[in-house]
Amino acid sequence: MAAQLANEWPAAVDVLNENGRSDIVLLCEHASNHIPAEYAKLGLDISHLQRHIAWDIGAAEVTRRLSVLLDAPAFLGGYSRLLIDLNRPLGTSGSIPDLSEDTDIPGNVGLDPGERARRAEIMFAPFHDRVAAHLDRRAKDGRPTRIATIHSFTPVFLGIPRPWHAGVLYDRAGDFGETILAGLRHDEALNVAANVPYVISRDADYAVPIHGDDRGIAAVLIEIRQDLLSSRPGIEAWANRLAAVLPAQQKEKAS
Repeated sequence: MAAQLANEWPAAVDVLNENGRSDIVLLCEHASNHIPAEYAKLGLDISHLQRHIAWDIGAAEVTRRLSVLLDAPAFLGGYSRLLIDLNRPLGTSGSIPDLSEDTDIPGNVGLDPGERARRAEIMFAPFHDRVAAHLDRRAKDGRPTRIATIHSFTPVFLGIPRPWHAGVLYDRAGDFGETILAGLRHDEALNVAANVPYVISRDADYAVPIHGDDRGIAAVLIEIRQDLLSSRPGIEAWANRLAAVLPAQQKEKAS
């Protein structure tokens, strides 16, 4: 019974290598598509839980591999973004969506304040409290810190193709973001750009502005196109690419 309960209600955050030596801290808010049985798949066909609306396909695997390659701590979300999105401010329309892309989410329609608060207490707060506590310890210890949140995006959104292989999103961390982009652009076959396919905003993002910009920590959100992460070789290739460019600014700071 205890094992079954743990499977239905896993920890809100999976923490890897918390004492890693890298100055990079990895976040993966959309790592899981898990929805406990009591939510009855939020009224969706199971096929929808394999789509981007439920999680960022391939992002968790890239994050786990990067944690090893960089010797970096990593924090991965334990529940589907459809229950509550860890990268959306509480109370916004994207926090607990009743429409995601072009799909209605019946189990999120007409939620009472108690259920919204329950999801925030069980899934949202523990993730961000754990990240904040880690950042507090690093600051107390005088450790340099930069944040990279790992995401993936759909090749086509509402019928519109997206040509980029990856995007690096940032607000105040322009130097960090452009350093990553410059490194990726050494491969001339890659189509990478700043602030695509989205832009960072306080209305639609949480980790970069709250854990990064408000603390004075350089923070970026890295988006990789999902079809490039559909196989183990693709995941390994992108983890290796990012591992090669993320330490670049660290070397500059030491010079």
